[in-house]
Amino acid sequence: MTPKPSYDLAVVGSGIIGLACALAAARLGKRVIVIDRDAQANGASVRNFGFVTVTGQERGAMWNRACRSAQVWDEVAACAGIPVIHRGLVMTARRPEAVAVLEAFLPTEMGEGCALLSPAMLAKHHAHLATDQIKAALYSPHDLRVESRQAIPRVAAYLAEQYGVVFQRQTTVTAVETSKIHTQGGIIEADAIAVCPGDDLVSLFADRVAQYGVTRCKLQMLRLANPGFKLTGAVMSDLGLVRYAGYAALPQAKALLTRLQAEQAQYLANGIHLIVVQSEDGSLVVGDSHHYGPTPDPFAHQAVDQLILDEYAAVFGQAPPRVIERWTGTYASASDRTVVIDTPTEGVRLVMVTTGAGASTGFALGEEVIEQLFAKAAVA
Repeated sequence: MTPKPSYDLAVVGSGIIGLACALAAARLGKRVIVIDRDAQANGASVRNFGFVTVTGQERGAMWNRACRSAQVWDEVAACAGIPVIHRGLVMTARRPEAVAVLEAFLPTEMGEGCALLSPAMLAKHHAHLATDQIKAALYSPHDLRVESRQAIPRVAAYLAEQYGVVFQRQTTVTAVETSKIHTQGGIIEADAIAVCPGDDLVSLFADRVAQYGVTRCKLQMLRLANPGFKLTGAVMSDLGLVRYAGYAALPQAKALLTRLQAEQAQYLANGIHLIVVQSEDGSLVVGDSHHYGPTPDPFAHQAVDQLILDEYAAVFGQAPPRVIERWTGTYASASDRTVVIDTPTEGVRLVMVTTGAGASTGFALGEEVIEQLFAKAAVA
């Protein structure tokens, strides 16, 4: 008789996608182990905004995943002691062309529950913004913000404490085959395996990753000192309307892009759009930029940071607070897809988010992957 594998599911990678797979399986009563090469999560999952972005995600599957993931974040945050620091989004528009995009967005299914705010309404409820320059803003209640540096470790702790998920850290995975994971410490057996490598494109299944044209994207991030006001939600600007596909795919976005190319070409060339969120201590996390390559340089460039800060000043109508922290992050990126779910061998899934929206869509993606991996067992 063949001995039963030690685990129902083994997950390689403890970023948000790996944790999402572990959570989905654990909720089904599966025995789960998570293996990671680092002592703690150190990649994109803890270097981002912690902004669970629903509004503006690509129409269809990605937007649906974001809606579901926000629900799961609420569930997990309540159980794991993760503060939801603020909710909602204020997407500001300083140009008539940007207002036209917002007006076109509202009647879609993605605009349900959202509202278009006039300058007078902004002045009343969002006085910290440059309401003399902003022509309108979209308010969405659907988005939420957690502190990713705290939230990711707390999700892992919750999985261990509530569901008995085993975490094996500082462990290098050298190969994966059906029902077996080879590590420097020996073989780990599991009925099913989810490989969630983040932006590591070469360590496992490099040939499979390469066929999807996946590269890496580097972003620059800033933390600003407490500005003396409290955000009621995340803040974004016109630049986001030509970057986030939920807006950018609308016909009205073409005119906005043409104007931005004339007025803010340098911003577009550096992939800059503005996101501002707040932390519990009042400090602001601000970004970001996008530069692509198989091995992006690790340096934060002052000229790029300054463009981000200039956009902040335009939206808030005041000089930004002092910068108290700077960092870079990288994530997997593909030009023609938002996710990769690949089957390198039976019972194994290679799972990557290729848009930088892991926090926003990961929990739903994890549920999809686990449903695939255990579908046969459920039918049997």
